[in-house]
Amino acid sequence: MSLNTTPSSDRVHIGVFGRRNAGKSSVVNAVTGQNLAIVSDIKGTTTDPVYKAMELLPLGPVMIIDTPGIDDEGELGALRVKKSKQVLNKTDIAVLIIDGTAGKTREDEELITLFKQKGISYLVVYNKADQCKERPATNERNALWISAATGENIQVLKEMIAKLAPQEESKLRIVADLINPSDFVVLVVPIDKAAPKGRLILPQQQTIRDILESDATAIVVKEYELRDTLMSLGKKPKLVITDSQVFAKVSADTPKDIWLTSFSILFARYKGNLELTVKGAKAVEALNDGDTVLICEGCTHHRQCDDIGSVKLPRWMKQHTGKQLNFKFTSGTEFPDDLSQYKLIVHCGGCMLNEREMKYRLQCAVDQNIPVTNYGLLIAYMQGILKRSIEPFPDIAMSLEEE
Repeated sequence: MSLNTTPSSDRVHIGVFGRRNAGKSSVVNAVTGQNLAIVSDIKGTTTDPVYKAMELLPLGPVMIIDTPGIDDEGELGALRVKKSKQVLNKTDIAVLIIDGTAGKTREDEELITLFKQKGISYLVVYNKADQCKERPATNERNALWISAATGENIQVLKEMIAKLAPQEESKLRIVADLINPSDFVVLVVPIDKAAPKGRLILPQQQTIRDILESDATAIVVKEYELRDTLMSLGKKPKLVITDSQVFAKVSADTPKDIWLTSFSILFARYKGNLELTVKGAKAVEALNDGDTVLICEGCTHHRQCDDIGSVKLPRWMKQHTGKQLNFKFTSGTEFPDDLSQYKLIVHCGGCMLNEREMKYRLQCAVDQNIPVTNYGLLIAYMQGILKRSIEPFPDIAMSLEEE
């Protein structure tokens, strides 16, 4: 990924929902001006959510999600409906496609209820206007008649979608609010077997970009180069940001008067709820023999022999607690509905998840009274440097001291 490419997690996610044969895929194709989705008169042609990252004018970078019909039937159909509803957890704007020749149905009304419950901005789009001699009037302010076949009102639909886009002005930055122009920021990036060939991982790329956009200077080193680098710099860095796997060494090599944190902790704040996950790290002390811990990754990748999530974290947790613990793992879009079997949830930084989905997962844990933390915070806690790792965030550090 180049530095000027918008990651999918930072794109506005537009979910297209509706019953089978309402014309969802046809509308997606008409809106994008491309044949992204397979179109057929056969019900249930779309069997899994289809994702497409693209530029959609006048909105900009978006992720369009075409979903299976919400009225699908049978055992497989129920699974497809579940997949469609899971898409809601990451949807910023929902577009409900209704077959104009059939009118609004119970399933459509249920979707609208779900949109409202989840606080999702939505549009109600009556498709197949070209087949309707009469178009029943609607009192809905967010409703529109279109024809994917003829292109009628497609441009109007794009403009209505753009007006519903979340406002970016108030969006938290990854690190920019912690630094000033001309500051030095040192990033510690281990290059080991788990590092991707020929590139940096997404959190590192995004953090570097945010530093550069702040007119500060990013200095990237390996963990064993940090001490000499800090000594050779003619200026004290404002901040050292490290990969969580080498937290202990980086802490030992970083003077106490320099702020220290990790990529994972920065993303816990950027995508989720830092205070919640800081408090959740302490729950490791309450684990007992036989307890089960859920370790979640937001992406799917080839696991190496000493993978951080599936190997190192379980090992470190067993060493820290002295308990015989059980571990379960999820990755990508999979996240359990029922969390009752777990005593602690440990999540990655969520760089591949958008903010809405990350906060949904955290809220699921809160609703079911399960402590939740993230990789960097738990590692910092177990290595005795949690307080230091959140010094850049005074409000969080203060709340930790008050407990």
